[in-house]
Amino acid sequence: MSLRTVDLARAGGCSVQQVRNLERDGVLPPAARTAAGYRVYDERHRWAVLAYQGLSRGAGPVQAKQLLRAVVSGEPEQALASLDGVHAALHRERQELARAREAVAVIVAEPVEDVRPSDAMSVAELAEALGVRPSTLRHWDAEGLVVPGRAGPRAARRYTPADVATARVVHQLRRAGYGVRAVAELLPALQGAGRGELGTVLTARDAALTGRSRALVEGAAALAELLRSNEKAADPR
Repeated sequence: MSLRTVDLARAGGCSVQQVRNLERDGVLPPAARTAAGYRVYDERHRWAVLAYQGLSRGAGPVQAKQLLRAVVSGEPEQALASLDGVHAALHRERQELARAREAVAVIVAEPVEDVRPSDAMSVAELAEALGVRPSTLRHWDAEGLVVPGRAGPRAARRYTPADVATARVVHQLRRAGYGVRAVAELLPALQGAGRGELGTVLTARDAALTGRSRALVEGAAALAELLRSNEKAADPR
């Protein structure tokens, strides 16, 4: 197989510039050159590009580049170990999301009734209950996620039972992989009839994880072909 740069770009579903960038970054094996100096690629490069495309969608471009650099540098065992780690991390994300889905469903359904002043919690008390640092709660306060009340300008922060419920939801969403901005967008769904929206968003994240899993499978399949091609090139018998 003999491919020009444009041919490789088409085969990999990317731009010519990305092919050049991937070769520059050591993600592709060095290309052969014609007498006129033009790059010539083969099936190893095609599989490498396809592997990068799938792995970058599933694990991110940084991880994908590191993994393929290991293959190009002759360390396939390291690449396969890294791939195992990617699958394990994705599995953990799924577990966290499942726990978050269950926890959020329970938390938002809990009635907040007969509130008494003694039910309020301090920053330290809530941090201990959630298993987070007090600085985390202060950060959530600064970002407008969970804003506790104060009895006066100099009084300490106090979290009402409703605040505590919101903090528990925020904690679960953060553990499920949501950034602060994404959590801020989700919190209005906790109000009244909007609670159903939260389940919809969690389902969307589940679908996103499934998409990443499928991309990893596709990337791993191309990676396996790349390893076979490398072995064939090393031993052409």
